[in-house]
Amino acid sequence: MSLAHISRLHGLPVHVFPQPGAGDRPLPEAGAVAWKLVSGLRTDEEDFDEYWQRFLDTVDPAGVRALVLGGGAYGGDLDGCEPGETAELLAQAADRLTGLQALYLADLMFEEAELSWIVQGDVSPVLQAYPGLRELAVRGSTDGYGGGPGLEFKPISHDGLRVLRFENGGLPAQVLHGLSASELPALEHLDIWLGAEWYGRTTTVEDLAPVLDGSGLPALRRLGLQNADIQDEVAAAVASAPVVARLTALHLGRGTLTDAGAEALLTGQPLTHLEELDLHHHYLSDEMAERVRQALEPHGVTVDVSGRPELEEGEERYVAAAE
Repeated sequence: MSLAHISRLHGLPVHVFPQPGAGDRPLPEAGAVAWKLVSGLRTDEEDFDEYWQRFLDTVDPAGVRALVLGGGAYGGDLDGCEPGETAELLAQAADRLTGLQALYLADLMFEEAELSWIVQGDVSPVLQAYPGLRELAVRGSTDGYGGGPGLEFKPISHDGLRVLRFENGGLPAQVLHGLSASELPALEHLDIWLGAEWYGRTTTVEDLAPVLDGSGLPALRRLGLQNADIQDEVAAAVASAPVVARLTALHLGRGTLTDAGAEALLTGQPLTHLEELDLHHHYLSDEMAERVRQALEPHGVTVDVSGRPELEEGEERYVAAAE
């Protein structure tokens, strides 16, 4: 998934459920696409609750496999649900959306709402309501200056979840605490954007310790700890983390990684067993980027050291996604 509107979810192409008055064009089969719901704009004829109900009454809800919720389900510059209301709507429809396997919460572009403006609430009720869910992605957390209730992930047991993503400009530590106390035995892919302290990050490297230990996530094979203004500290912790030995993919990009963090990776435990190491958006020197490639690529590791920002004189390093 990129910073732009996602085009696919759970292997399915995204299809927007039509607005009022869009005509009578035939709709895809319920399970053939990932349905994107975007409504509640000030110019619309129905609010999101009405739009949501029309979706459930029009498309066979039992056949829906993937949902993408955009404007109307979330705020920003849009009229729509308050934080927490979207999770409640989803939970209340669980007896109808019996085939739901993938969910992306808050697919909003910069023009609709900056990342730091997307205010989430507690998303745990969604997992509680959908034991068949395989993939959950949550974009946003709290506003960048500490307002709003903030993203929560309370401890939960879920036997089916395989992919979990948090895309943040600033991740609250309480999310990691809830994740660490959860039982997710099937989780294979965990992607966490930590963000910047200025935009609400309270997560520290110490909060990552249970994830890096790996004992609570026995199926984990792909790990992303990205978009951090403390990316060097994260890299140093990863360099000796027990979980790394069983990973196939490690993503440490989007953040402020420098030669110091890359040096920690190269002098830490072996990474030659990985299939991919993604450091995209970094601040490595050309010499260090080449060292990383030469250390791993001959062993068959796909290394991404692209995307180094060019800083103006006096400009500080920045994460890829904050505002």
